[in-house]
Amino acid sequence: MRVVRTDIEKLARTITATTLGLFFAVALAGCGGMGSSSGRIASDAQVQTMDGNSCNVVVESQPNGGHLHTTDCAPVTYASNPPSSGTHYPDWAKYKTYSAPVPWGFLVHCLEHGAIDIVYNCPDGCPDEVAQAQALIDGLAPDPGCGAPMKIVLAPAPDLDVRWAASAWTWTLRATCFDKQAFASFIAAYYQGPDTEGACDGGLDLSASGWCP
Repeated sequence: MRVVRTDIEKLARTITATTLGLFFAVALAGCGGMGSSSGRIASDAQVQTMDGNSCNVVVESQPNGGHLHTTDCAPVTYASNPPSSGTHYPDWAKYKTYSAPVPWGFLVHCLEHGAIDIVYNCPDGCPDEVAQAQALIDGLAPDPGCGAPMKIVLAPAPDLDVRWAASAWTWTLRATCFDKQAFASFIAAYYQGPDTEGACDGGLDLSASGWCP
């Protein structure tokens, strides 16, 4: 497992606004294909292995747990927190913001489609940070391959063992607070990454009735 501790200021200089623009304009055009590597723009040389960022951001490469399906709401376990691959439900969650938790089996299926899950655990509430996360999502360029907003899920996750996290297929970000630059860089680097397929929508939103009553 490779662990990368990002110095946010240096990472911001490395992954410039121009780079992000090129990524969203060109790389996301591969939204339709399984195994596309268009989403990964950050090579080992581009990622800084330095400590000192204010939110203690840690980005980790995770083993690929596979693509097997089980029945909706069946018990599932994962090797990382937040999960980043592995057995999941045949249905996936609609790419949107939720005010209540979404079961991991649905969220992992989102990752299989190249999406990014952003999750948080704030027992005392963190409305300002959630607003910052929503502002980041709202400011992202559309996914040109899908003709729709980027495939991002934002939801609380009470079993998360860190305040903020994000996951892509086989990658995780964990942080003690929400850092907009770190999360933006993670999205740019790992959205629609290798070994994912391009399902643009069609997900479920069972939040009104309860996902797994």
